[in-house]
Amino acid sequence: MKRLAATALVFLTSIVPALADDIGGSYSVYGTNFDGSHYRGTAKITVQSSTTCEIEWTTGSTTSSGICMRNDDSFAAAYQLGKDVGLVIYKMRSDGTLDGLWTIAGQDGNGTEILTPNN
Repeated sequence: MKRLAATALVFLTSIVPALADDIGGSYSVYGTNFDGSHYRGTAKITVQSSTTCEIEWTTGSTTSSGICMRNDDSFAAAYQLGKDVGLVIYKMRSDGTLDGLWTIAGQDGNGTEILTPNN
């Protein structure tokens, strides 16, 4: 029984870094602004630890960057866009797609955003 418990513990601890690592990479971005207009672009996620990362979006001529964090199938990012601070909360789908809602501090409403992994 002790051997089984030890084997299970080793297995579970080896999964945690794999879960964090699978979020890193490049993504295609498709989103909607507060007014319903659409945008497209790219995003790059760079894993920093088992739960944290950095993210950078490029949409048109605009680039914004921030920090991000994963918790199970939830993924959140805070970002700076010029003088504005924003927040995105994503739901991680089984195919690796991130389906999110975003907002900017001090503004009413939200936009939507889908990040699709570039394989």
